[in-house]
Amino acid sequence: MSTKAAQPQREQWGSRLGFLMAAIGSAIGLGNIWRFPAVTYEHGGGAFLIPYLAALLTAGIPLLILEYTIGRKYRSSPPGALRKLAKPAEAIGWWQVAICFVVATYYAAILAWAVRYTGFSFDQAWGDDPEGFLNNDFLKLNETPGEVSTFVPGVAWPLVAVWVLTLVVLAFGVRRGIERANIVFIPLLVGFFLVLVVRALTLDGATEGLNALFTPDWGALSEGSVWVAAYGQIFFSLSVGFGIMITYASYLHRKSDLSGSAMVAAFANSSFEILAGVAVFATLGFMAQAAGVGVADVTSSGVGLAFVAFPQIISEMPMGALFGVLFFVSLVIAGLTSLISIVQVIVAAVQDRTGLARVPAVLGVGGAVALVSLLLFANDSGLYFLDTADHFINQYGIALAGLVLLITVSWGLRKLPALQRNADATSSVGLGRWWRICLGVITPVVLTWMMVDSLRHELDENYGGYSTDFLLWAGWGVAGGALLVGVVLALVFRRKPAADHPEPADRPDPVDPPERSS
Repeated sequence: MSTKAAQPQREQWGSRLGFLMAAIGSAIGLGNIWRFPAVTYEHGGGAFLIPYLAALLTAGIPLLILEYTIGRKYRSSPPGALRKLAKPAEAIGWWQVAICFVVATYYAAILAWAVRYTGFSFDQAWGDDPEGFLNNDFLKLNETPGEVSTFVPGVAWPLVAVWVLTLVVLAFGVRRGIERANIVFIPLLVGFFLVLVVRALTLDGATEGLNALFTPDWGALSEGSVWVAAYGQIFFSLSVGFGIMITYASYLHRKSDLSGSAMVAAFANSSFEILAGVAVFATLGFMAQAAGVGVADVTSSGVGLAFVAFPQIISEMPMGALFGVLFFVSLVIAGLTSLISIVQVIVAAVQDRTGLARVPAVLGVGGAVALVSLLLFANDSGLYFLDTADHFINQYGIALAGLVLLITVSWGLRKLPALQRNADATSSVGLGRWWRICLGVITPVVLTWMMVDSLRHELDENYGGYSTDFLLWAGWGVAGGALLVGVVLALVFRRKPAADHPEPADRPDPVDPPERSS
């Protein structure tokens, strides 16, 4: 029996709808709900939508198409797919896997908090001091960042529940697990959020909140930081740069439409972000009016928005318990679909490299990530670890990995023309020269500027006011460690496994049109 015949057939999505739901589920996450509204408000309000749309068209959609094409063409997780592009590029793939490992550990912790806050919403357990309740009663936050002295059972048990649910979905596979889960979760999420939007719009002060969000500051368009913020939001919200879309696309049928699917996923993600902005700022308008202050005085993002500002709002609004349950359940669903996609990158890489069956791979990978997640975030310094890891892995992990991938593919290997032909062969919308210009020039320049600008701020003052010693290992150590792990894994696995031999790197793809003679 030949080696090729002995290889198990790669899983495939059951339908285009299933793939789209999974891709949309991965893109729609916590950042859509608690990052986009604040970024929009701080960078020109309604005027921000112009650079946002420009970033979507010149970076978001082109990057999605690139990752879809690489995944479908080479039918492997990031390390295997990039190895088939060029052997040295495999390190980028393992770097992305390491990034996914880090992100998964703290992303699950946030979902565990949202699970608990769903229950807290029924009786407003946070009382009159939501911030004190979060830090002291719930997280039992240590006064010294990085100093661990107490295990927090109230975080540990929902964290275990989040991991069990995630791994059960993954264990059922791509079609029976991930696809079916997203087909249920995404309509449920949209339904819950529409109810939230309707309720928020009926609150006193909602109009003031929406005016604050959408009133355009046209002068902001002349500021470079606004355009950089738009590209940053698109980059971080579409799940590009750390291997998720390469992995998901590796399960596509050979003749799947790539450009059309990317546009649907990208615009669905952006539509949900705008929906989230309406819900959040209508609610903040109510809070501002109740407190007799301006919307600017109550605007926040991230953990502060979800677990401090919203609990306070829930306590003051009519039918607050119902609003709270819907809000935190929506957070859980949005985060869960993203967490599943993040962990799937690691599972797929392990399967492709070792040949393990799905269940052993899921249990091995999931057990390792879940254990690290529990050790780091179910203690009294969990919030500090989460805050620094999220900041540094986003700024100097995901964004930098995406930049290196683009430079490697477009400038180093000059593979964009070949990948464009592959995508155009089965796509409803042809790419044209604009696609290569966006990926080869515009996006690398913007990402480079983001790196420079971020480093400049980093050197001016310590992030979050943390000590230099803490940031060196909890921040820079995490981001640099992910890169180091990627390089080490690429060296350890430098020999190609038998599974790769049937489809060598230079073998033409079945959907590729023939090269034109010169």
